[in-house]
Amino acid sequence: MKFNYQARTKAGDFREGTVEATSREAAVTLLQGYGLYLTNLEKVESGTLNTQIDLFQKASAKDLVVFSRQLSIMFKSEVPLVESLRTLAAQTKKQAFKEKILKISERIEGGAPFSQAISSYPKLFNQFFVNIVRAGESSGKLSDSLGYLANHLEREYYLKEKIKGAMIYPALILVMTIGILFMMSFFVIPKLIDILQETGQELPLLTRVVIFTTDFARSWAGIVLYIVIGAGMFALFRYSKTKEGKARTDRTLLKIPILGSFLKLVYLSRFAENLSTLIIGGLPIAKSLEISGSVVGNDVYKEVIERTTDEVKKGEKISSVLERHPDLFPAMFSTMILIGEKTGTLDNTLMNLVNFYREEIERGIEALLKIIEPLLIVIMGGLVGLMVGSILLPLYQTMVSI
Repeated sequence: MKFNYQARTKAGDFREGTVEATSREAAVTLLQGYGLYLTNLEKVESGTLNTQIDLFQKASAKDLVVFSRQLSIMFKSEVPLVESLRTLAAQTKKQAFKEKILKISERIEGGAPFSQAISSYPKLFNQFFVNIVRAGESSGKLSDSLGYLANHLEREYYLKEKIKGAMIYPALILVMTIGILFMMSFFVIPKLIDILQETGQELPLLTRVVIFTTDFARSWAGIVLYIVIGAGMFALFRYSKTKEGKARTDRTLLKIPILGSFLKLVYLSRFAENLSTLIIGGLPIAKSLEISGSVVGNDVYKEVIERTTDEVKKGEKISSVLERHPDLFPAMFSTMILIGEKTGTLDNTLMNLVNFYREEIERGIEALLKIIEPLLIVIMGGLVGLMVGSILLPLYQTMVSI
């Protein structure tokens, strides 16, 4: 929504203009964040659709990374927290994110701690983020905590982007394969089949199979099948979002050859980095384990880490619990943690593990691509070749008979 406003500054200067916000209250918050005192605010009526789509207003992982890094730099430069937040809000393009930052700054100005203010937005600032900030406030080292947090979020973001980037080419090949098969099935093959059938010759088995498949794909039965498959995939997707479905999905993914091994590297790296960052941030070991388990991203690992947390509270060592699960935590992982516990350098030891597993992940991505890319190319070539061959075979037989 757009609003026309009239306002005055602290010095009494008159200001007027237009502001964009998701509601009247949000517009007031935005303008007050700029140090303006409203005298009039009117909604701009328009025949066009003004409702903002949440998908485009939601702060992305990159937005949060940039926000954390800039806030860390400004805070280390001794810029007051409220002023830093308002500066960041002013340069933020997404209105919903801007409004949240300004509301956080208002709560801090009203006397609330930073951690309490951001905890009001759990979808934006997760438990990990809030607890790192809270630990920094408790120790009086909020500047350092924000730095640790920014470094962690950057590493996490770039890892995800690297994995996504590696999947673009295989996904492109898959889309091209589906597109080519669709075009041939609905536009090319039917016309060629009509010509072959007019000759009255007996068609080879391969050609008959392709004709049947093509006819079925274009029939109502085929359309119903597509709908059933689509509905089934949607139902599975929805089920995977439930607590029980996610647990089963996570267990299944870890058992898939090659993919399961790669995912274990990702989860081990994430767990080690989360735990290290929380310990460096000043949180107790048990609390760090509890938070790391909640954000690791896999229910199988989460259960083991929760069990580890309970045992650590009873006086058990982390390494002694993890080594009972060699299928999830390799011997090297448990041994390195044991060394860190004995030497009192668990945070540094964990970061060494993170660096090691990051390199393993990069090698794993390359290995996956070496398998997936040629496999998809062979499948695409094979399917297209079969369809083309089904047409060329009867033509060849006709030429031979002549």
